Amino acid sequence: MKVFAQMNSGKNVTCPVCDHSYKKFLPYGRIARANALCPNCLSLERHRLMWLFLKEKTDFFTAPLRVLHVAPEHCFIERFEGLDNLDYITADIESPLAKVKMDVHDIPFPENSFDVVFCNHVLEHVEDDLKACAEFNRVLKPSGWGILQSPVYPIEKTLEDKNVTDPAERERLFGQRDHVRKFGQDYAERLRKSGIAIEENHFVKEIPSKVIKQNALPSEETIFVCRKRN
Repeated sequence: MKVFAQMNSGKNVTCPVCDHSYKKFLPYGRIARANALCPNCLSLERHRLMWLFLKEKTDFFTAPLRVLHVAPEHCFIERFEGLDNLDYITADIESPLAKVKMDVHDIPFPENSFDVVFCNHVLEHVEDDLKACAEFNRVLKPSGWGILQSPVYPIEKTLEDKNVTDPAERERLFGQRDHVRKFGQDYAERLRKSGIAIEENHFVKEIPSKVIKQNALPSEETIFVCRKRN
């Protein structure tokens, strides 16, 4: 990776997460996307967009906040841990990167524990996405908020069949062997059934095209912001 960084030195693209610049980012993905992965912090397009959203649209970097980060992304952990304003807790059922071993269906914290919850690219893997969201709603403080991202496909309704357990069939139907559903355009509406409030935020549409290009951001990513609903 370091050799690539040296050979790829330039200013065409800049990662807002780690502030490193290159001629281009690395390709990444099952079907490789060009200019996707930052070779320094390993951020992807969606991570860079989330970083900018947090900086420009929230008080995440300045307010005293207690944060629960489920399945924490590598590019964020060290940086969020270094913020003096945060009481930052990472959690996952199996990731060695997380400090707390936790099942999202049964979060081991009392209600009204957190100001912020992050759970990105997890709900397509879990047995009961609505139970997980009900748990997020429970542990959020009354003024709490969070971000719940998942792959959302251009299909009208989420595709789910609990009888499908064969990994190859899951890959065919849901996109990956460890996915148990394929979320459709009803994603926000579906999650609201858990009791949590979901806002579909189109922040990327506010970003100038030159910034989208410079930071190699996704052009069509909706940010799903959740809020506590009593």
